[in-house]
Amino acid sequence: MKPGRPKEGKFAMVEVSHVPVRAQASDRSEMVTQLLFGECVEILRSQGKNWRKVRCLHDDYEGWVDPKMLLFLDEKQVERLRNCESHSIELSSSIYNDSIAIPIVMGSSLHSFDGINVKLPMGRFTFNGQSLQINTEYNRANMLLSLAKKYLHAPYLWGGRSPYGIDCSGFTQIVYKMIGIALPRDAKDQINLGQTVDFVEQSQTGDLAFFQNKEGVIHHVGIVIPDRKIIHASGKVRIDHLDHQGIYRKKRQAYTHRLRVIKRILG
Repeated sequence: MKPGRPKEGKFAMVEVSHVPVRAQASDRSEMVTQLLFGECVEILRSQGKNWRKVRCLHDDYEGWVDPKMLLFLDEKQVERLRNCESHSIELSSSIYNDSIAIPIVMGSSLHSFDGINVKLPMGRFTFNGQSLQINTEYNRANMLLSLAKKYLHAPYLWGGRSPYGIDCSGFTQIVYKMIGIALPRDAKDQINLGQTVDFVEQSQTGDLAFFQNKEGVIHHVGIVIPDRKIIHASGKVRIDHLDHQGIYRKKRQAYTHRLRVIKRILG
């Protein structure tokens, strides 16, 4: 173990671009979500040398990860990292120093970023890509739209949260995360936030539209954008038409998702 690198403890930070989080302690188990570089977790318990059950400090989501992808932290270190104010908005980039370059994806946390340097427990790194500071003044709806469109054509991946594979609620969560709004991981929980918008005609850019299956179970979510359209992850991140019935896909000439409710998250 390198000097200054703490032994395994109660907390950790993701030190690779993205980490699969699995339902069970096995590489064959379903991936339920991903953790992106810089996100912090609490270690809940261990199973052998190769698996740790973790709770993501961003959204309280739990699952199993390989500890070799984590940098273990003490309590003081994780407290300094928990409230990250800057994120990469490059689809793919890297942070680097004289000895190493670490690839990162859009939505990764840039801790203690001063516009050039990222200060991490394992040292100082340089980042030359585009970033977004949460406390910067900007039109949040316009920024949300701009960030969401960067994911266009990203492939659908169950449990994914990166431009190289993302699911519907992972997409809404990560885009909102970059403007400083924490959403739960799953659509069934995201629906409990915000204020109800009574009619599609009253919806605004950045509203979340939720969709139900035949049994009435919430199974899809997307972001409302101008001109009665929605950007969402279905097969890939795409833009489709939205009306009071749901999502209408022109190529199919059919509705693909039945609208349940629209919620306003932005004030």
